[in-house]
Parts: sequence; C-alpha cells; structure tokens
Amino acid sequence: MQFSHSSALWGEFPELAAGALVARGIAPGGSVDAAVARYEVAAQARLAGSAEGGLPEIQAWRRAFSRMGLKPTQYRCASEALLRRFRKEAALPRIHPMIDLCNAASMAFAIPVAVFDIGRIAGGLEVRHAVGDEVYETFSGEVEHPAAGEVVFADREGRAHARRWTNRQSGYSAVRADTTDVLIVAEALHDTAAADVPRLLEALSGDIGAAWSVPVTAAMLSASAPAFAF
Repeated sequence: MQFSHSSALWGEFPELAAGALVARGIAPGGSVDAAVARYEVAAQARLAGSAEGGLPEIQAWRRAFSRMGLKPTQYRCASEALLRRFRKEAALPRIHPMIDLCNAASMAFAIPVAVFDIGRIAGGLEVRHAVGDEVYETFSGEVEHPAAGEVVFADREGRAHARRWTNRQSGYSAVRADTTDVLIVAEALHDTAAADVPRLLEALSGDIGAAWSVPVTAAMLSASAPAFAF
C-alpha cells in the first residue's frame, strides 16, 4: 500500500510540499488535551495578527483553487475552514482524539491535514485528477461522483476519499472509535512550505507517540520521489 501524487499534479503544482505519516495501533483513549491546547494558542496568536484569509499558507491555497476553476471563498481548503470556524466560535467540537489533534495542528500551521482510516482504503491512495466515475460518500451517507478533472484522493477501487483536493474528506474513511491504523497527509504550497511541512510532521509524530505510545513512520514526497509505501 502506498500514498502518492500523480505526475500530472506535480507538473501543475511544482511548488507542492507534501508529507505523509502512518501510525498503527491507536485507540480512542489517547490523551491529546495538552497538545490541542498548545496548538490552539498558536492558532489564536496567528489570527490576532491577521484573519485566516491573509495568511500566506491560505493565500497559496486560494490561488491554487482559482487555478483549478474553483471559487476560493466558496470552496475553502481544510485549514482555512478550521481557522474560520475557530475565529468565530473560539473552539472546535471534539470528535476523536486523533481528529482533534490533527485539526488543532492544521490550525496552528495553517496547513491542510487529512487523516484517514487505513482499514477503509483499498490498495493505497493517489492524489490525481478524477476520471468522473469515482464514488465519493459524504458524512451523511450520500453518494456523489466527482466531475472529470477534479482533484481527488482515490484508491485502487475508484473510491474518492477526498474531493477538491484539500477541501472535503469523505465520511467513508473518517477515523472512528474502532480505527487502529491511520494515514495522515499534510500538503502546502506557500513559499516556506518545504520547511514548514516537515516541522508539522515532526510535531505530530511527537504528539502521537506521547498520546498512544505507538510507532510512527513519516516521509516527505517530491516529484522525483512521489510515493510513500506503508
């Protein structure tokens, strides 16, 4: 099983900095409160200096969404959506310790972070342009088919686990109470992304190790080394 981006996507977005992390043996009871609080303080500090739309990390994703033909304020990348909600409500709902941790880290770094249940993925994931026959399941259980050309996270059975690149994950592979193994993906396009994404992965690796005492494997991807095998 592996995670990768298509060569076409690397060609269109050579500035992409992407990293992936796998953790095996997690349980719902991991304690992440201290880490989440630390990340929330960092997010608050960033929002005190600028609304989320003014952050360079978010601006880079807005430009990418425009290049993909999407309205940036209609379809927001995951980190922008989280920061926007956090700015308005001063808190995020608690869902699962792993999701809570990744959401908080995403806000602190202003970088989209996706977390998938590996047991719900068939053969691996590739970030690529949709053919148009992929199956995407919403959190409410509705089935959609991404349009041809849309950037999706697709497995080998043609199931889309995220739509519009970093905009909307599927409910099908969302982390739940019985999840044991997770794949975490962080992607950024801003000028310092090549340094920021490894810092994010390192921070998450430490937090996961502290909360669950499980082995963590991480890697950075590139156009010349596009696949992370796990």
